[in-house]
Amino acid sequence: MDFGRKNELDQLYREYAKPLYYFLLKMSGSSHLAEDLTQETFVRATVSLSFYDQGDVRGWLFKVARNAYLDEWRRRQRRRWIPFVSTLLQGDDMISPYGMPEEELIQEEENKDLVRLLSYLPEQYRSILYLREYESFSYVEIQEALDLTENQVKVNLHRARKKLAELASRKGWGEKDDRME
Repeated sequence: MDFGRKNELDQLYREYAKPLYYFLLKMSGSSHLAEDLTQETFVRATVSLSFYDQGDVRGWLFKVARNAYLDEWRRRQRRRWIPFVSTLLQGDDMISPYGMPEEELIQEEENKDLVRLLSYLPEQYRSILYLREYESFSYVEIQEALDLTENQVKVNLHRARKKLAELASRKGWGEKDDRME
C-alpha cells in the first residue's frame, strides 16, 4: 500500500471508528463483538480501499460494517448459538459524576427499554432505524449502506417505525411518552 493510501486509511479510522463501533454495538448488543467487528470492518476496508473510488466513504464503511456483522451472525447461526440476545444490555456503562443521578438512571432505563424493543425488530429494520435516527444518515446514504432503492428506504423506514411503535404500545408505552420521539 502506498503512503497516500495509508494516510487515507488512518484518517478514515480516526473519523469513523467510533461511529462504526456504536453502530455495531447497537446491532450486536456486545461491546466485545462490536470491537472485533469494527476491526474487521477496517481490515476489509484496507483490502478493498484501492478498488473504492466513489465519494460517499461514510455510507460505504457502514455497509462494510453491516456486512461484517451479518457474516458473523451467519457463522453463529450455523453453530446454532445466538449470543446477541443473551449478551444484550450487559454493557460496561459507567455513571457520570455530573448531573442528577436520578435523571441519568431514568434515562438509562428508557434507553435499555428502547434497545430491548429494537432487539425484537428484524435486522434490516434495526439497521435502517439506527442509521437514520442515531447516525442521521440521509436517504441517499442509507441507500448506499444497505443496497436499497430510495423507495425501499422510505418504505422500510416507515415499516420499521410502525413496527417499533406497535412493540412500544404492547409494552405499555403511551403515545404521549417521549421515549419514541
